[in-house]
Amino acid sequence: MGQKTAVLLANLGSPTAPTAAAVRKFLKDFLWDPRVVNIPRPIWWLILHGAVLPFRPAKSAHAYQQVWDAEKGSPLAFLTRQLTEKLATEIGSAGVVVDYAMRYGEPSIASRLRGFKDQGVDNVVVLPLYPQYSSTTSASVYDDLVQELNRWRHLPTVHFVSDYHNNSGYINAIANSIDQAWRDQGKNQLLLMSFHGLPEQLTQWGDPYFHQCQRTAQLIAEQLGLQEQQWQMVFQSRFGKAEWLKPYCADTLAALPGQGVQSVDVVCPGFAVDCLETLEEIAGENKAVFMEAGGTDYRYLPCLNDSDAHVQVLAGLVAHYV
Repeated sequence: MGQKTAVLLANLGSPTAPTAAAVRKFLKDFLWDPRVVNIPRPIWWLILHGAVLPFRPAKSAHAYQQVWDAEKGSPLAFLTRQLTEKLATEIGSAGVVVDYAMRYGEPSIASRLRGFKDQGVDNVVVLPLYPQYSSTTSASVYDDLVQELNRWRHLPTVHFVSDYHNNSGYINAIANSIDQAWRDQGKNQLLLMSFHGLPEQLTQWGDPYFHQCQRTAQLIAEQLGLQEQQWQMVFQSRFGKAEWLKPYCADTLAALPGQGVQSVDVVCPGFAVDCLETLEEIAGENKAVFMEAGGTDYRYLPCLNDSDAHVQVLAGLVAHYV
């Protein structure tokens, strides 16, 4: 009998509903992960339960309500599902199973792995939907993967795709999506490439995320033929009082109109699919920051989402293993 392979796409996860109760449950799971918050557990437990969970869920639930689809639910969840379904159509067969899981919430990585086991899978390819590696994201998926597999007697062959920040297919797909938007809608003065922020300390500890973001942005700019003054890399979603990766997206947007930049295009190459952070923060809150500072045109360019181009990127990433 031939080998049976499973391809598992892994994403962050989402609350089950845009309510304070559902968001609290999600945040409790997410923020308790030591990969996500690198503070000694006793201290962080007090902060999490005393200052974060009593107040943040209601605010986050309101934000989720702004982007929640009445029929499909969370954008991250349904776009990940739709992307998986299209990838299954592209590469699925009698010998290849394609599915997805969430690091926090459902469907869990453990439940998907057990499902693969029941189907007789002996080769598993895990592809976290994080183009740039970080200990807070990709490594956390790996932790969860290993935690489940440590319970098994008979282990499958496992291939873990840790990042694809400089993959030519990925770079070309992002650049082509930007170029198509410019062809359809015109090109603004400046292209901002905004990535999720992380504490600066992680880079000092050896996390390659910052340098991989730099490389991704540079490759996209080169593919588009942009000059140095035509684009900039920034970081979003700062949390807490520590120094995070700079320059900060919101601060940059607030300053640009005073520097003569009246129109910007913003893209988030660190996200495979759109989510709360891209749709509510980048496309919503940060647009307001720029316009209130005197900007005249702010345009958010969507992620690759479940586009055919994205399907081809992922198919190429796992082709060697299936």
